[in-house]
Amino acid sequence: MSDAGRDRGRIAEVLLPVPVSRPYRYFVPDALAPRAVVGARVVVPVQRRRVIGVVLGVDDGTPDRALKPVADAPDAEPALSPALLELGRWISRYYGTPLGLAMRALLPGALWGVRRPAGPAERVERVVTLAGALPSLLERERAFRRAPKRRAVYEALEALGGSAPLRHLRERLQLPVAAVDGLVRQGLARYERVARQRDPFADLSSPPPVTPTDDQRRIVAQVAALPADTPALIHGVTGSGKTLVYLEVLRRVVDDGRGAILLVPEIALTPQTVARVRGVFGDQVAVLHSGLSDGERADAWRALRSGARRVAVGARSAIFAPVPRLGAIVVDEEHEASYKQGTAPRYHARDAAAVRARLEGARLLLGSATPSLEALHWGETGRLRVFGLPERIGDRPLPPVDVVDLREAPRVPEAGAVPWTEGLDGAVRGALERREQVILLLNRRGFATFLQCPSCGDVRECPRCAIALTVHRTPPALRCHYCGYEEPVPTTCRACGHETERMRGIGTQQLEHFLELRFPAARLARMDLDTTSSKWAHHRILERVGRREVDILLGTQMIAKGLDFPNVTVVGVVDADTALHLPDFRAAERTFQLLAQVAGRAGRGPLGGRVVVQTRAPGHHAIRAASHHSVGEFAAAELPLRAPPHPAYPPHVGLARFLAAAPQESAAQRAAERVAAWLRRASAEKLAGALAVLGPAPCPIPRLQNRWRWHVLAKAADPKTLGRVMHAWQTLGRGVAEVVVDRDPVSLL
Repeated sequence: MSDAGRDRGRIAEVLLPVPVSRPYRYFVPDALAPRAVVGARVVVPVQRRRVIGVVLGVDDGTPDRALKPVADAPDAEPALSPALLELGRWISRYYGTPLGLAMRALLPGALWGVRRPAGPAERVERVVTLAGALPSLLERERAFRRAPKRRAVYEALEALGGSAPLRHLRERLQLPVAAVDGLVRQGLARYERVARQRDPFADLSSPPPVTPTDDQRRIVAQVAALPADTPALIHGVTGSGKTLVYLEVLRRVVDDGRGAILLVPEIALTPQTVARVRGVFGDQVAVLHSGLSDGERADAWRALRSGARRVAVGARSAIFAPVPRLGAIVVDEEHEASYKQGTAPRYHARDAAAVRARLEGARLLLGSATPSLEALHWGETGRLRVFGLPERIGDRPLPPVDVVDLREAPRVPEAGAVPWTEGLDGAVRGALERREQVILLLNRRGFATFLQCPSCGDVRECPRCAIALTVHRTPPALRCHYCGYEEPVPTTCRACGHETERMRGIGTQQLEHFLELRFPAARLARMDLDTTSSKWAHHRILERVGRREVDILLGTQMIAKGLDFPNVTVVGVVDADTALHLPDFRAAERTFQLLAQVAGRAGRGPLGGRVVVQTRAPGHHAIRAASHHSVGEFAAAELPLRAPPHPAYPPHVGLARFLAAAPQESAAQRAAERVAAWLRRASAEKLAGALAVLGPAPCPIPRLQNRWRWHVLAKAADPKTLGRVMHAWQTLGRGVAEVVVDRDPVSLL
């Protein structure tokens, strides 16, 4: 270290992307002073490494001790604007997370590397594509009589939309390469060499939208007349044209020379939204999504930061897109739980959007056919303005919903364990005969929910998690959906040695197998985490549906949102009760939203449509309200259940969850007890009893990934009370290493 570091000069406060809130001090050499400014990325020495940090402040002065110099400042302009820096500070304060982790979320991962990633190279990989069709089960039996592993490869490729990278089959699905080679020799598949990291959204576009309706023009004008600091909620029924309202609002912003951000719940499931945005704004759009490589995401970030692109479209993290002169933020489907980050910093993109809009003087527009109860509450209390689109475009009626009671309705005898009633069977068969399309929802993947011995009752459970293993058929295995553990399907009971074990419950794989037998001429596509695990699989499946190459699309909740296919006339919910009775205060709300959203996929074209919902709880208010397409009916029944004299829950109170996890249950329990005692002491001594503390108690899923879990809930009517708790936790509670805090949790499981 030279004496220069001890002379008077510029000193930078540099925050590192690690779980700390205190910046470190570095001396700024004169040559780097023009670049090492507030918000800039800098390269600094940490022990024997060089790491990237962000400058939070620069002062002139004389250091009281020798300081290490900043090694480099790689960018010509600051990476983070003052508004984004303040947003990072708000996330740290509000969610009680270290400032270093909050700031790390603001930049793409590649920008935290010392070296700039190379541009997207033209890399190739081997892809396996089906070359021959075996539409009937009889043909498959003949083709794979002595080759069960080859059949597993064939069915896996079929489920993945007809093709998948060889690496994915080998590493993710654990399928043997020899079986893939055998399928190729048999002429049923072929190898192809294709470019990796192909982005299906790169050239996606659609013609500019049609002329807005009178209702749409009215809402666009009303939104434009609002003060910029007044957020708005577009509450429109499915098919009412909310997207066109967003685009008209954003068009005015962009025409005024400002930028915009459009958030969608899951970018892979909304190609139609991306196409419409590109149809209006063309090459001004940058699409940010997880399918891009680190280098491609960094390039998109730079295009936005430089102003070469002015409209950012993406999922949760796109709220941090560096759009200059930000004029509007749209949060589509604001009710979706996927907007909540599951790891630190545990921010909610909708709430972060509200703060960023306020900081930048931008307009905030939320939209949903099934708004969250929080958004409805904000509308009632005046925090935002609510505008309604109660009618579908073209005055098309919402589809009628038939609620079928699974306890009494006659079932198709051949269905076995599948809850398949004659009413749903007739609706599907009629649509197929008319050459129309069908969507079937079953929000549970796998073949069967669990495996149980019929003799002693033993259930195969995950050795790492307190959860039963799910039976999968393609490829065959018992899998844990929480930690990824899997084991072969046993032929005998491990407890008593009984020769056969019985499958209980059904999943999407078993439903698909039944449909193959029931409607052998129908072309099926299954959409769940198993079939969409390879890159761009969502896109390939939805393209096939759009080209009418699929007669029945079945899947989990991912088929319930963002899909607009005019030829879909029948939507069936095979079992509406999969999440209705979970031990979570949001269970009814999630069930209502899922049913109402999937019901809205029917009847979006001139052919009309109908919906069949199968349930064992037809009188539940969530089922009734969804069958009437009525958000108001649901809110009127649900909101009183979350208010006193019942235990109070959001939106009536704020909520924070403290979760303790440890390899030993006793350690997790002790940590939770310490947190509960600290919270109760703080409530009594500092908060005048304004904090209600529940617990500690074991979590509904008490063990995950070999860690036992206990939690404590803290509730307060005044947000400032929880804010004081978060601030105190940052400074005092970090010593409880086993505990993480989640403010405004979307799930308590």
